[in-house]
Amino acid sequence: MGTIQIYDAKRNGVLTLDRIEKSDAEWKRLLTEQQYQITTRKGTEAPGSCPFDEVHKPGVFRCVRCHTDLFRSSTKFESGTGWPSFYEPISPLNVIEQPDASLGMVRTEVLCARCGSHLGHVFDDGPPPTGKRYCMNGFALEFVREAKL
Repeated sequence: MGTIQIYDAKRNGVLTLDRIEKSDAEWKRLLTEQQYQITTRKGTEAPGSCPFDEVHKPGVFRCVRCHTDLFRSSTKFESGTGWPSFYEPISPLNVIEQPDASLGMVRTEVLCARCGSHLGHVFDDGPPPTGKRYCMNGFALEFVREAKL
């Protein structure tokens, strides 16, 4: 299984945690059908179908499978795509970026570093300061308001 270092917003520091590995059947049992299809089978949701696209309150977006902190709401922006978009992750420790040549194009897939959940893709057409657009599937995320961190 192994361990991994993850940035934790509540503690404002890096933690060493166990990686989370579950079988396909376990994820299917723990998640809704839509969460399972997106996070485990690398699916996507219809644009505009997730209510997180409209969330702008202070807080953190976390992985729906393992609750790892992924994006601060302060880095969220309106991309016009219909998916929640962010210009940077909460920490490069918390995400993995890897090439994705599916669907006849080359993109960069974004995964949760702790559990391997498919989150979405990152593109080079975002706003300053990074120029990145982390285009995430809302059903791969959960939102925790700042007061509850």
